[in-house]
Amino acid sequence: MTKISLFAAASAAVLAMAVPASAQNVLTLASEQTTTFVRNFNPFGQTSARYTTLDFMYEPLVVFNRLQGNTPHFRLAESYELADDLKSITFVLRENLMWSDGEALTADDVVFTYDYIKKFPALDFISVSAQLESVEKVDERTVRFNLLTPNSLIANTIVGMPIVPQHIWEGIEDPVTFANENPVGSGPMTEITRFTPQVYEQCRNPHYWDAENLAVDCLRMPQLADNPQVLAALAEGTLDWATSFIPDIDNTFVAKDPEHHKYWFTPSSLVSFQVSMITPDENNRKAFTDVNFRRALSMLIDRQTIVDIAGYGYPLVNDDPAALGQLYAAFANPEVKAQFGQYGSFDFDAGVALLDEAGYVDANGDGFRDNPDGTPIAIDIMVPNGWTDWIDAVQISMESLTEAGINVKMSTPEAAVWTAGLIAGDYSMTLNALASAANPYFPYIRSFNPDDFGKSRFTAPHWSNEEVSALLKQYTQVKDPAEQKALMDKLQMIVAEAMPIIPVYNSPSFYEYNTSRFTGWADAENPKFSPVVSNANPARLLQLLDLEPVAK
Repeated sequence: MTKISLFAAASAAVLAMAVPASAQNVLTLASEQTTTFVRNFNPFGQTSARYTTLDFMYEPLVVFNRLQGNTPHFRLAESYELADDLKSITFVLRENLMWSDGEALTADDVVFTYDYIKKFPALDFISVSAQLESVEKVDERTVRFNLLTPNSLIANTIVGMPIVPQHIWEGIEDPVTFANENPVGSGPMTEITRFTPQVYEQCRNPHYWDAENLAVDCLRMPQLADNPQVLAALAEGTLDWATSFIPDIDNTFVAKDPEHHKYWFTPSSLVSFQVSMITPDENNRKAFTDVNFRRALSMLIDRQTIVDIAGYGYPLVNDDPAALGQLYAAFANPEVKAQFGQYGSFDFDAGVALLDEAGYVDANGDGFRDNPDGTPIAIDIMVPNGWTDWIDAVQISMESLTEAGINVKMSTPEAAVWTAGLIAGDYSMTLNALASAANPYFPYIRSFNPDDFGKSRFTAPHWSNEEVSALLKQYTQVKDPAEQKALMDKLQMIVAEAMPIIPVYNSPSFYEYNTSRFTGWADAENPKFSPVVSNANPARLLQLLDLEPVAK
């Protein structure tokens, strides 16, 4: 027996002993990798709490579906309404909600939660308090959030905060360090029936409002320390649901049981090449601030080869000059591709021709292209030391850039030095990542807001546009979806035309699953929501509720 098989067999034996006798349908998942489990279910704890705390124990008011244009799936709340002036938003809770201990869940709990995070700012991991003037109870099921400034997107932020029971938490002296070992929650899986450093069981909430749609009796979490251990459990078929990097996944996982071993990688954070438009190197700055030079760079980047080699084939190519890509496909303006799509795709000959046409030729005979005024261009592509996939991506790109006559090299400083350089704009060229969000407004405002220049590496290009800034401000001030779409269409066209960043790919969200025990999984043919079991994905709750046990 192989080492992997021995590990998986031993794990299966341990886990079998952990199943409650009354449980019929036990779903085994791996949402976190750790060397030991510590009993902590504090929903405000972003570093210490178990990854099955949010969503499964503490249900959100609403889950917004990122794969379906941010469509709301109402959970604890049955509705919400933005005021016409966008200065308040009102949520109505479902009737007869209960906490897992049988106490009523009411508007008082919602108001208490938001007053609580204001009293203990360390609990506010989504920074929502700073946007609220007050939170008030309208009636037993209705809560109004009054905003400091109009914001049509505030619902996305508000629902990210877990609601906790007042009758439990009002007596906690230090909620920041409180381990909440015996949680009272609102979600489908609140009961801890077994907990050891190696495995724990999380079972049905006896008072769950949506119990009719819940076919899983218990979640079983085995302690798995790293990707190889997750792979071992997946390969042996002891895991139903996982999120992990798996090398050569078709051979190491799928081939073990092609009928039941499945995966689907959905788009996540954007990785793009970026150039500093305020770089201290005056000669490089001349090139970087020229849209024709940026377009040519983009056309010289072989995205598919980067994905295949540096990313093991897992990332999703992003050739959208507006940078939205598949992640925000529901928001895409088709005119972007029609007018500027050629600049987002790898086309070596067209890239070289554009450089020639724009006057970037070898003026001094050293074999490298120079600025139209004859001054030399020498680009240092900087990526952090040890980030091997990005280093590979840069090396692949350097081959085509060098062949096109551009003088490029790579440097690999420590991550802290790299970050400081990006924040200050003191670099030539780099790869940079930007986290996914529910709406393309968020990556745009995070990248192109002049007020954030010098504060974050996400504004590394230091590119701004007055019309973009005005449209982004206006976007949060309108309520009508048609108006918002028109604004986003304009934003995309401006960004695509200017191409301030060069999208390369979207990193994958890893999702592996086994259909031998449960059906109802989301996949590429039925992309109903993101099924990734990571604690950063509230839609995993929707996936849990869609599962049905295989008939025996």
